[in-house]
Amino acid sequence: MLESNILAMRKFVAPEFVYGAGALQLAGQYATNLGAGKVLLVSDEGVAKAGWTDLVAESLEQAGLPLVLFTDVSPNPRTKEVMAGTELFKQTGCDAIVAVGGGSPMDLAKGVGIVAANGGHILDYEGADKVGAPIPPLICLPTTAGSSADVSQFCIIANPQKEVKIAIVSKAVVPDVALIDPLTTTTKDPYLTACTGLDALTHAVEAYVSTANSPITDLHALEAIRLVSKYLAQTVAKPKDKMLRAKMMLASLEAGLAFSNAILGAVHAMAHSLGGFLDLPHGECNAILLEHVVEYNFPKARSRYAQVARALGVELTGMSDNELLESLLARLKNLRKQCGVTRTLSQLGVGPKNLSTLAEMAYADVCLVTNPRQAQHADLVAIFQHAL
Repeated sequence: MLESNILAMRKFVAPEFVYGAGALQLAGQYATNLGAGKVLLVSDEGVAKAGWTDLVAESLEQAGLPLVLFTDVSPNPRTKEVMAGTELFKQTGCDAIVAVGGGSPMDLAKGVGIVAANGGHILDYEGADKVGAPIPPLICLPTTAGSSADVSQFCIIANPQKEVKIAIVSKAVVPDVALIDPLTTTTKDPYLTACTGLDALTHAVEAYVSTANSPITDLHALEAIRLVSKYLAQTVAKPKDKMLRAKMMLASLEAGLAFSNAILGAVHAMAHSLGGFLDLPHGECNAILLEHVVEYNFPKARSRYAQVARALGVELTGMSDNELLESLLARLKNLRKQCGVTRTLSQLGVGPKNLSTLAEMAYADVCLVTNPRQAQHADLVAIFQHAL
């Protein structure tokens, strides 16, 4: 059994954050407060088309701050894009970074900050606590309710040469400020809403059962699970509802505070493998894998998963362990399908011939370290097989 130990030494890191409608408009004020002279504004074409990038640019310009725009960001940001962004940052004399968008622009912005401050190549910093010097001032403005890169100490970058996504974990990449405006998520389509919401759920579940959990991360993780359980399907059905969007953005924030400090587990290790190898969408991969990893982990974290089930609204009175597991898996599956996320890994192009390679990459991922059940290569292959 995995219990939270109130005597165990734990640290908790989080940026200053402003949550609420209108937070987007504070970009210029906060960049000025951080001493910015010239800003690299990182975004992507979809966010720019929705109009959010321009609004952030206006806020910076109204504060008298010159900016350079960088939008060459893929859905799974690549090493070459990080290095190109770093070169632009240096050549144009920028001294601060503002990222507006989902996890991809925010992760790329973190990567640029790492290399700009420390030199070398972004691949030099894979793993935990490898970033030596502090990065330049960084402000993040999330436009999706799921990645939580705006409050986390994670930076995820794809290495196309090796067909793998690397995880960089360091408090050096925690943004200085997160400006969390739930209204920015009203331009997301229902399917992206579903995938990012299920990403937030995965963050919360993995943080709660992580071997690095704490009483503080538990509070955030369980509240995130409750919020996603209650509001995600409604938000998918009513994507323009501002109050529902606010509930899901709050869920993402809560989940981010949890996983950034408790770290994650096998779902994310495997999803990173899929994203790097086949360039698959991260949130959808998490959604597909979650129930299969829960089933694998359950024998080592029964009491923890019982609390997850309660937070998801499952009535547990009188249930045996087998009934608990079946009810939990059914609830996760029903929520996923209710939100319209129904594809399997095989429908995304994953085949049996890929599984050994995918498992090998997942086994090397730092997120696997805090999984409640030690997984070997063969275990990971079997989980992938079940998700085909």
